[in-house]
Amino acid sequence: MNKLGPRPIGRAAAAGFPPTPEQAFAELLAGNRRFVAGTPHHPNQDADHRAAVAEGQHPFAVIVGCSDSRLAAEIIFDRGLGDLFVVRTAGHTVGPEVLGSVEYAVTVLGTPLVVVLGHDSCGAVQAARAAASTGVAPAGHLRAVVDAVLPSLGLAAERGVEDPDEIVDIHIAHTVEAILANSSVLAAEVADGRCAVVGLSYRLSAGETRAVAAVPVGLTEPPAAA
Repeated sequence: MNKLGPRPIGRAAAAGFPPTPEQAFAELLAGNRRFVAGTPHHPNQDADHRAAVAEGQHPFAVIVGCSDSRLAAEIIFDRGLGDLFVVRTAGHTVGPEVLGSVEYAVTVLGTPLVVVLGHDSCGAVQAARAAASTGVAPAGHLRAVVDAVLPSLGLAAERGVEDPDEIVDIHIAHTVEAILANSSVLAAEVADGRCAVVGLSYRLSAGETRAVAAVPVGLTEPPAAA
């Protein structure tokens, strides 16, 4: 594992991966479209590529996703070995270990895009709603997950939002804000234009993603990658 230090310039481009946040986002969206259409390419999953990435990794996107078993990032975005740096927790909750992992990918590996990936029917959000309505906190360490989701429920309440899936979208956007608010390292990378953070909401049945938050705000869905 590389020692933490300044990010090498041009590493992603040298490795043949999208070098900018916009290009990385386009690549992810293109892969998701293939997945939804049932025409995946399954790139970078062969034995030759496995051997090629054994000596080092150059992922073009970090996925901070929910641990839900139906949210396998490499399948959803039709990617392979070495493409994505994936960090998963229930409800995509963010603590010091998650932030450190993301900082490592962005500052050491040169990854230009961070994606918060949430989904409809999220069990962590449901658990937090149950705890809030009954006043009974869950036992064990699950309470930490619920406590991390409660601020998003507060935001939803302030906005008069009661639909469960809309609450999920608010939680995704709040996670994007929390990442940047709690990591000056990542905030500086975004401010300098070397990285972007996007919140995507995934629909379990349809298999498609849509953007619900983005920093910088000007980052919108670009044209499909070639």
